[in-house]
Amino acid sequence: MTTTTLATPRSRAAAGYRNIALWTLQGWLAMFFIAAGYAKITEPMANLVTLMNWPAFAPENLVRGLGVAELALGVAVLAPLLSWRVGRPILLTAAAGLLVLESMMLGVHALGQDVGLSLVNVFLLAITIPVLLGRRRG
Repeated sequence: MTTTTLATPRSRAAAGYRNIALWTLQGWLAMFFIAAGYAKITEPMANLVTLMNWPAFAPENLVRGLGVAELALGVAVLAPLLSWRVGRPILLTAAAGLLVLESMMLGVHALGQDVGLSLVNVFLLAITIPVLLGRRRG
């Protein structure tokens, strides 16, 4: 004799809300990093230095390369829209990459005593961690 546990309506509703919340966070991450990456690729260095102090101390190729990485990771966060089976590992890899990137940039902004951009990275970490942990389960 086997026992089967059926999902209660309450647990199905909670899973639905969790899924909506994770997709919302993924959308915010994608929008932020696609926009930030696009700006780093297309804006003149003078504008980037005005917006953020650190590009003044970094080679232009590094800033542009970081923009390409941000753009790619932002798009990869939305990969499950095409196929959950193929896109989920891409999403998890992108979320892990974003965690590394955000942590490193938090350090750069904190060392440069740029409180505003440091707080932005703390906020981004607070969005990325639930996405990574929530999507890792399934």
